Amino acid sequence: MSDKMPLNTKNSLENSLPDTLIARRKDEHLKIAAEHDVSHSFGTLLNDIKLVHQALPELNSAEVDLSVEFFGKKLSAPLMITSMTGGSESAGKMNRSMAKAANKLGIAFAVGSQRVMLNHPETTSDFQVRREIPDGVLLGNIGAVQLQEYSAEVIAGLVDTIDADGLCIHLNAAQELVQKEGHRDFRGLLDKIARLVDRFEGKALIKETGAGLSPETLRKLKSIGAHYVDVSGAGGTSWTKVETYRDSNSELFKLGETLADWGLPTAFCIIAAKKILDDDACIIASGGIKSGLDAARAIAAGSNIAGFARQALLSFIKDEDNGVAALIEQTIKELKTTMLLTDCKDINALKKAPRIYTGQLRHWLADYGWLEGEKN
Repeated sequence: MSDKMPLNTKNSLENSLPDTLIARRKDEHLKIAAEHDVSHSFGTLLNDIKLVHQALPELNSAEVDLSVEFFGKKLSAPLMITSMTGGSESAGKMNRSMAKAANKLGIAFAVGSQRVMLNHPETTSDFQVRREIPDGVLLGNIGAVQLQEYSAEVIAGLVDTIDADGLCIHLNAAQELVQKEGHRDFRGLLDKIARLVDRFEGKALIKETGAGLSPETLRKLKSIGAHYVDVSGAGGTSWTKVETYRDSNSELFKLGETLADWGLPTAFCIIAAKKILDDDACIIASGGIKSGLDAARAIAAGSNIAGFARQALLSFIKDEDNGVAALIEQTIKELKTTMLLTDCKDINALKKAPRIYTGQLRHWLADYGWLEGEKN
């Protein structure tokens, strides 16, 4: 699929958001992500995870079980459409379409940042998609920097309003720093996140937004009892790169250009999370997941769920009614086929599948001392 796929006129995300700074920015972000090459140049390093082919699998394809538990519910496949947007008629339509596809195929869905709801409650309906995913996993979303402005009770109200199963708290310091409207003060966020984790009785997913979670950050999250994390590594959409497309005349353009490839590769972040977090932690792998093979590699390396966003956006633009469902179906087919070829009857078996780390990923792991004497 082309990175420069134009938005169809009838689908255009332009001119449909409330006339606010936040809404216009969200609109710009979606258009840029759809129309431009906004990926990190070095990739996810998932290709450096080699799954070992098994020529004599003792399996029937029909019996390969992809089901997993997530936020207390059963998913048919370990997949999730991760947070994107909301706050406009078009974005609301996209959320409903994606939630419907997620429900049809039994995967999880998270709405984009609900911040706009706080000042513009008329946008609430764009996030209220529970009708489309009545029994599935639906997650709300707020930026960590918003915790400096709003109480835990106010944030909890956002989740209740859309009848979500939990909350995503996104970290995006790199993007904020190259965004002219962005935050510059990140003090005290860990403590505020900890309070929300307690408020939601652990049902809070702490996620990056394309720059990855380092071993050091993962240790901080472990210290506050974070059970769900989304590593959202580099290799997919670079939000520092997205910001450079918004205004080439901005005084921050050069900074965004310099930091366009900032971040930690997705594959490294997955392995780091598995090594550092508690054994019962739930790790979501996102950031450049483009296929069921990528999902299989991510799960074998240590994640529980594989997430994707931009692929869903492009699929929706191509076909509003069936594009996202077709993407999910193809991803499931690829994942199931990979599992059969590695002789894995279920997701637990895939987590133990023989694998070899190669290339740049091996260097990343060696520098953290995570290779010597280890058998995969």
